[in-house]
Amino acid sequence: MRRRENPAMDGHDALPGSAHLNLVLVTETWPPEINGVAMTLSRLVKGLAQRHWQVTLVRPRQRGEGKLATDRKIHHMLVPGFPIPGYSSLRVGAPMYEKLRHAWKYHRPHVVHIATEGPLGWAALKAARSLGIPVSSSFHTNFHQYCRHYRMGWLGGMVSRHLRQFHNQCALTMVPNAALAHVLEEDRYRNVVILGRGVDTTLFSPSRCDPLLRHAWGLGADGLAVLYVGRMAAEKNLQLVVQAFERIRQQVPAARMVWVGDGPELKRLRKRHPDHVFCGSQVDEALAAHYASADLFLFPSMTETFGNVVPEAMASGLAVVAYDDAAASLLIQHHQNGELVGLGDATRFIEAAARVARDRSYLMRLKAEAPRISKDHSWEQVCNEFDRYLRMAMQRTQVDRPDAAMEQAA
Repeated sequence: MRRRENPAMDGHDALPGSAHLNLVLVTETWPPEINGVAMTLSRLVKGLAQRHWQVTLVRPRQRGEGKLATDRKIHHMLVPGFPIPGYSSLRVGAPMYEKLRHAWKYHRPHVVHIATEGPLGWAALKAARSLGIPVSSSFHTNFHQYCRHYRMGWLGGMVSRHLRQFHNQCALTMVPNAALAHVLEEDRYRNVVILGRGVDTTLFSPSRCDPLLRHAWGLGADGLAVLYVGRMAAEKNLQLVVQAFERIRQQVPAARMVWVGDGPELKRLRKRHPDHVFCGSQVDEALAAHYASADLFLFPSMTETFGNVVPEAMASGLAVVAYDDAAASLLIQHHQNGELVGLGDATRFIEAAARVARDRSYLMRLKAEAPRISKDHSWEQVCNEFDRYLRMAMQRTQVDRPDAAMEQAA
């Protein structure tokens, strides 16, 4: 098993200088789509552009997309796409193997990074490997775990094998935390490395609290706003948020449940809980204000590879109750800056949420300590790591396939 580390790459000087490196990033999601993958990729691409990379994004054309803004460092190759069942706002890219191979044969990138494992990702992998172009990948989503939430549990094993086959053809697979890296290695994934996530403290901060927003939610200065931010989908375990809030309201009758996000479960939630506050999707400063104006953040998902909303909530000064998994496991110190619950223990999750809600002094202490995590998790550090890993993938491919250039020429 290869040791996971974040080294300065051996043989770094043998590669082209940063000013001459060209990356193709293949993804089936991109802003203004609202999800953790799109946000993370946007941050990484902007970081590389600041480090003198030229980046070409290969992605599906989004519904209603007009003329793209000009950026000399970031280019877009748009391909046809079709909606994902149950997620009409997201699109899967068509498998454009011939188009990609032709483009890369005459304008050869130094490295291709594939962020999603759909038809477009597979076509990009095949095209790059046929030309001997280095390929790295990201593991962003536990699709094999999603199957049981959509009554397709019988597909889980097949999806798992599909993902492993995909990633094991890449020079590196980047995952957001050590626990997931261990799980994948146990499942016979090769060349797994850790690329963490950052949090933007200029955006997410307790200073964004908006008394007018709290008033609109029906809260006074001393009220309790319980918040969920994320996709409204079955795999997010939203019923546990509902159950936890019901317990909280028994102890704090004036508490309000605030939901931020969109997804296939939103309509059902609105119908069943008309007394809750549903704010829809929020972005940028508006999202930051919704975080900072709340008090207690509930995050019961058990299918996350990271969970960007956890550091965003903590940086915004919220007390967080979450399962001991992914970002929460990495960032929360139990009873110090949040509450951790054993994975899957719904009863203790509800108890933890109620305990924080009813103890005002404890709640305020967690809120005060939570933002301290952000100083050690900057996007600057993450982008530096991404840069290093791309260079590592380039060198590994040079070593593993010294005849790649001859194959491409032929």
